[in-house]
Amino acid sequence: RSEAPLIHNMTRDEQLFQYLLQLGDSPLILAQRLGEWVGRGPVLEEDIAQTNVGLDLLGQARLWLAYAGEVEARCRPPGRDEDALAFLRESGQFRNLLLVEQPNGSFADTTARQFLFDAWHLLLLRALARSADATIAGIAAKATKEAAYHVERSGDWVIRLGDGTDESHAKMQAAIDDLWTYTGEMFTPDAIELPLVEAGIAADLRSLAAPWRQQ
Repeated sequence: RSEAPLIHNMTRDEQLFQYLLQLGDSPLILAQRLGEWVGRGPVLEEDIAQTNVGLDLLGQARLWLAYAGEVEARCRPPGRDEDALAFLRESGQFRNLLLVEQPNGSFADTTARQFLFDAWHLLLLRALARSADATIAGIAAKATKEAAYHVERSGDWVIRLGDGTDESHAKMQAAIDDLWTYTGEMFTPDAIELPLVEAGIAADLRSLAAPWRQQ
C-alpha cells in the first residue's frame, strides 16, 4: 500500500475514509488488471469467467468507494463520488496491495496472483461481515458470496496447472515464487487501521495469516 497519511489528530471519520479507500482500491486495481485479459484468455469459457471475476471485483470496489465518498463528505464536504475517487486521485494516494498491481504475465502468473489474493480476500470479507460498522458489514456479507466462488475457481486452476505438464508445473511454481514476496503486507495493519480494529470496525489482518497459509 502507499504511504498512509499522517494520523496525528486524525478524526475517526478520516481514519474510516482511508480504510475504505484501502478496501476499495485493491479490488479496483485487480479488476483493471483482469480486464487486460479480455479476448486473450486461453479458452473461451475461461475468458468469460475471468471477465466476470473482474466485474465482481469492480462492483465491490464501487460499493467501498461510494461509502468512502459519503464518509469523506462528513469530513470535507461535499466529498467525492466513486468515479472521482477511482480516476481523479494521484497514484501515490491509492492504498491497494502491491500484489494486485503486478503485471499479468502468463496465465500462470495471473492465476497465482489471483489465488493469493482470493484466499486472503475471502478471509478478510468474512471478518468484515462482523464489523461494528453496519455498512461495512453489509458490503462484506454481500461480497463474501462472490469471493467464495473466486477462490474456488483460482484454486482449481493452481492445482490444474501445478499438477499438469512439466511446463505448466514449472510456470506455476515460478509464479508463486515471484509473487510470494508481495504477500507480507496483507497481514500487517498500519497505524490508521489499528484504532479501527480496536473499535471493532476494521478486520485484524494479523489474525488472517494462519488460516491463509493453511489454505
